[in-house]
Amino acid sequence: MNPSEIARETFKRLSLQRTPPTPDNYRTLYHEISGTAETEVFPEKSFKSLAASLPRNTPEQSRFARQIDSAVGDKNWEGLKTALADLLHKAAAEPPNWSALIRELLVRLEARQADLTPARKREALDHVLASSAAPDLLHTRLQGLLKNWSQAAALETATVGSTPAEVLNASAVSPAPTSAKAEIHLSAHSADLAQGVTSELLDLLAQLLENSISILLTDNTELAGEATRLINVARCTKNTEDIAAFVTSMKRFSYRLHFVAEDQTELKTAMLHLLHLVIDNINELVLDDQWLQGQIAVVLELVSQPLNLRRIDDVERRMKDVIFKQSALKKSLIDAKDQIKLMLATFVDRLADFSETTSEYHDKIERCADKISKVNDIADLSDVLDEVMRETRVIQLNAQRSRDELDQMRVKVNAAELEVLRLQDELANASQMVRHDALTGALNRKGMGDALEAEVARARRHNTKLCLALLDIDNFKKLNDSMGHAAGDAALVHLAQVVQQAIRPEDTLARYGGEEFVVVLPDTPLENAVTVMVRVQRELTRQFFLHNNDKVLITFSCGVAELGTEEQGMDAVQRADGAMYLAKRAGKNRVLAA
Repeated sequence: MNPSEIARETFKRLSLQRTPPTPDNYRTLYHEISGTAETEVFPEKSFKSLAASLPRNTPEQSRFARQIDSAVGDKNWEGLKTALADLLHKAAAEPPNWSALIRELLVRLEARQADLTPARKREALDHVLASSAAPDLLHTRLQGLLKNWSQAAALETATVGSTPAEVLNASAVSPAPTSAKAEIHLSAHSADLAQGVTSELLDLLAQLLENSISILLTDNTELAGEATRLINVARCTKNTEDIAAFVTSMKRFSYRLHFVAEDQTELKTAMLHLLHLVIDNINELVLDDQWLQGQIAVVLELVSQPLNLRRIDDVERRMKDVIFKQSALKKSLIDAKDQIKLMLATFVDRLADFSETTSEYHDKIERCADKISKVNDIADLSDVLDEVMRETRVIQLNAQRSRDELDQMRVKVNAAELEVLRLQDELANASQMVRHDALTGALNRKGMGDALEAEVARARRHNTKLCLALLDIDNFKKLNDSMGHAAGDAALVHLAQVVQQAIRPEDTLARYGGEEFVVVLPDTPLENAVTVMVRVQRELTRQFFLHNNDKVLITFSCGVAELGTEEQGMDAVQRADGAMYLAKRAGKNRVLAA
C-alpha cells in the first residue's frame, strides 16, 4: 500500500468511526493501518533557529552551541537532553573559589624545595596558564599543580633521616611522585604490574592454544605437538629471556600455521568441487528418477551456500525422513513391477499353450482330411465329420478361455501400470512432503518440532538467545467466507512467501495450524525479535495480496517469547500464543512480547 492509499483508508475509517479528524487521531490511525511505529516528529527547523540565536562569545558557550548543532543535525533527542543537562548542572554548581586557590598558589610558589626550584615552578605555572583558556579547565589544572607541589614537599620531608625502605614506603602514598626516589618506587610498581599482565596474557594464550588451535591441528601431528610444547612453555615462562624465546617460537608457529590454514581452505574447496562433479554426474545418469533428483537438489542447495552446522543438521534430518519413506515406496514399486513381469510371463505361457493347441488341431484336421479322401462309405464319412466337429469345438473352447484370461490379464496390467505411476509420483514428491506443509511450503508440525528441538539444543550449547514468534492472520474466517476457500489458501501462500523473504536464512518458518504460523529466531534477543516481526508486518502491508486483480490488505497479530533457561521449546510457543491473543484483544495488527 502506497502512502496515498493509506491516507484514503485513514480518512475513510475516521469517517466510519466518527472520530474527530485531529492531527493526533489521524497520525495514530495512519500508523495503525500502515503497520509502522508512531514516532514523535522532530522539530528540526525550530531547533535550528534556536541554535543559531545562542551566544558563542566564550569557549564554553561555543562548545555548548556545537553540541546543540550536532544533536539537531542528527535529530537526536538524547543529544539535546545531554547538552541541556550539562548546562543546568554547571549553572547549579558552586563557582570556583579563586581567592583561596590564588592565595595557596602564591604560598607554594615562594616555598623552597630541593627538587622544585622557584624557576621550575614558574615554568610549570606558565605552561598551565598558556594551555588553559576556559576558566573551569584553568581552575582544575591549577588545583592539580598545587597537589603535585604539596606531595613533593611531603615526600621531601619524609626522606630526612629515613632509610631507603622508609623512603619507598613514604613515596607509595603519593599518586604522582616527582622526586627521583619516588620515581624508583613507581618503576618497581610498574614492573610488578607489567609482570602480572604478562603472566595473565601468557595464560590466556595457552588456553587459546589448548582449546582451539590444537583441535584444528588433529590431522597435523607435527604442528599439534608444537602447539602442545608452546602451551607448556607459556605456562612456565617467568623471566624476560624466556618471554623473548617464547615470542620467537610463536612467530615461527604462526608462520607455519598460516600455511596449514591455506591448505585446509584449498582442501575444502577441492572437496566441494569434487562433490559438485559427482552430484552433477549422478544427475545426468538418473534423468528418469525424479525422486533421486529431489535429493540431489537438496544436497546441491547445501553445498552451494556457506556451510554451517545448522544447515547440515537440517538437511540430514530431511534426508533421513526422505530415505525412510522412499525405501518403503521403492519396495512397493518393485513389487508392482514384479507383478507386471509375472503377468507378462503368464501371457507368454498362454500364447505358447494356445500355439501348441492350435498346432495339434491343424494336425488332427489334416488327418481327418486324409481320411475323408480315402472314405468309400457314407457311414465312415459320418464318423470322420463327427471327429472334425469335436476337435473344432475343443479348439473353440480353448480359444475362448484364452481370450477371457488375456482380457483379465490386460485389466491387471493396466491397474499395475497406474499403481507404478502413482508410486513414482509419490516418490518424486517425497522430499517435499515429509517435513513441509503441502500448501505453503513452510515446515509442518513435524518439521517444526525437529527444527525447534535442534535450535533449543544449540542455544543451550552455545548459551545464546532463542525467540519464538507465533502469528495469526486477522479476520481470516471473514476472508474465507467472503472470497472463498481458494482465496483463503492463496492468502496463506502469499503470507508464507512474504515472511520467508523478510526473515533471515537461518530463521525457520512453520505452519502451526490453520492460519497460525511459528517463526523460530535463533541468536536473537526478545526486543530484536519484536522488531523483526514488526518489519514483517510492514513488508506484508507493502506487498499486497491480489484476488481477482483486487488488492486485499492482510494483517496479523503476533506474540513473541524468549526461551527461558530451563524452559522447553513448546512451553515458549504456548507463551507466545498467549501474547498473540492479547495482541488480538488489543486491536489486532500488533506484536506483543510475552
